[in-house]
Formats: sequence, C-alpha cells, structure tokens
Amino acid sequence: SNLIQIKKLAGAAEVPEDIQITALEGKISCESAPELNDYLRTDTKVPGQKKGLTGFAEIDDISIVYVPNTFGVKNLYDNLVSHCETLKDRFAIIDAVKAVPPQDQKKPGDTKYAALYCPWIHVIDPNTGSKILVPAGGFIAGIYARSDTERGVHKAPANEIVKGAVSLEFSISKSVQDVLNPEGINCIRAFGGRGIRVWGARTLSSDSLWKYVNVRRLFLYLEESIEEGTQWVVFEPNDEKLWARLKQSITQFLTRVWKDGALMGRTPEEAFFVKCDHTTMTQDDIDNGRLIVLIGVAPVKPAEFMIFRIAQWTGGSQVSE
Repeated sequence: SNLIQIKKLAGAAEVPEDIQITALEGKISCESAPELNDYLRTDTKVPGQKKGLTGFAEIDDISIVYVPNTFGVKNLYDNLVSHCETLKDRFAIIDAVKAVPPQDQKKPGDTKYAALYCPWIHVIDPNTGSKILVPAGGFIAGIYARSDTERGVHKAPANEIVKGAVSLEFSISKSVQDVLNPEGINCIRAFGGRGIRVWGARTLSSDSLWKYVNVRRLFLYLEESIEEGTQWVVFEPNDEKLWARLKQSITQFLTRVWKDGALMGRTPEEAFFVKCDHTTMTQDDIDNGRLIVLIGVAPVKPAEFMIFRIAQWTGGSQVSE
C-alpha cells in the first residue's frame, strides 16, 4: 500500500466549532408574474453568460430539469420538453395543474423525455408553522437524486416517501390511479401507516419501449457516458484495430453496468451486445472518418435488446435510438 501524508496548510481557515441553522427571511418583490422569456432567456446570447433554459443548454452535466408550476406560464411546458428532446441528455419533471382534481387532469402531450406528477402537496411553512400548498416536483427531483445515489439510475423512483409532505391537495384512490396510470400521470398517494409516497414511475410516452422513467433515464446515462467516453476515437485511424479497441472499451463499461444490476440477464451476452465493424459502417463512412457503433441493452428482460447507435467523427458526434 502507499503511504498518504496529510498536513495542514498554512493560513487555512479554521472549521467553525459552533454552526447554527438560520432561516432566510428575505423576500423577492416582483412587480409582475414571470413570463415565458423569464424562463427561456433567449435574449442572453454571449457564450458562458446565457441564462434560463438557454443557459442550461450550455451545461452538459444536467440530467434533470424542473420548473415549478410549469402550466402556470403559457407555452412553458412545450419549451421545457423541447429543451430536453433537442439536447437528448436530460429529463423533465412536470407538476400537475394546480387546483384541478386528479380525475380531471389531462395528459399534456406525448414525450419520452418527461414525467408528470399529481397532485400538489402540503408542507409546513418554517416561518409561520402553518400548512402551505406547493408543487411536488422539487420533492420528486430530490427523490430521483436520492434513488440514483442509493440504488442507481436504473431503479424506478417509485414507492418512495415524500419527505416533508404532511398532506395532499387531493386524495387519490386506487380506482382513480387505475385511470391515470395508463395516461402516464404518476400519482402521489397517502397510505395509512406508510406515509405519503410516490406511486408511479411512468413517462408521458405512448411508446411501450419508453413508458418507464428508469428505463428512459438509464438510456440517457448510458448514451451520455459512452458518447463522452469514446471521443478519443476521432484521433485514431478508422480501421479494424480501432474497432476492436472500442468494442472492448464499451464492453467493459457495460459489464460493470450489468454487474450493478441495471441490465437483465444471467450472462453479459443476455444483457447487452456491442457491434462495430463493416456492418455498422459503409465504406463512405470509413473514408470520411465516421466511426459508428451499434449497442443493444436489455433493461427489462434478458435478450430483449433496446438498440441505440453512436457515431463519432472529427468535430462532432451523434446518438440515435
């Protein structure tokens, strides 16, 4: 083993001994309600200084996007979903329409890049001690993050306690959920003795391949990881030696993902495949430095592969499903 020596640097700040929690009491005064461009900020055009969703587009590390009360601003939902569909590396959390009973909620559109949660929740205002109604999406984003850390992105973010919630805007029965669930509307329900829990993990997609949040987000993770991890290939000769090296690299990564329980199958062969050869590229692709790899993974059932393709070339890359 290697010896690690730790020493305190001169002038380093001391760790405070008495740390107290202080509630922030200041309030922001707005002369008018936020409008669409307050969220989009298309007026900010300088790279590195863009704001709103326009600025988010420059940040590659974002995987979850949430805007409270999305339907409170006209056309914000469409722009938020378009943001995720265009970038293809992030997922949107959507709040149900406030004050609309669950049975009257409508599916807002068809997309595999978003999930909707109903209803809003009551929490305790730390300043007044009284109950206030807030959209649930911020809590859902926290549940996503907690589940990602504790179990992995492949675990469905459902049957999870909504910490901090004391009651719901509307109570949802099993019969109502049975109607909402096929529409891709995820319910938050109160269970006696078990607390308030997220009781659904569906996207807003009508495509059966993409109906589950965890499958969609697992693919976003795999695609982003492999696309970024294979950028080195554009500087290598596009030949069979490179294809073999690339296949080995991706296979090692997917084997770790399989061992973590994210892919189904008793063997790696049942869990995934990687193909990079003359069948995935034309001679024109090879001559022009385009390297294309075909990847299939089985997130639901062994040997039932969902396939995506990653292409790398000098100056760019592309993921397609």
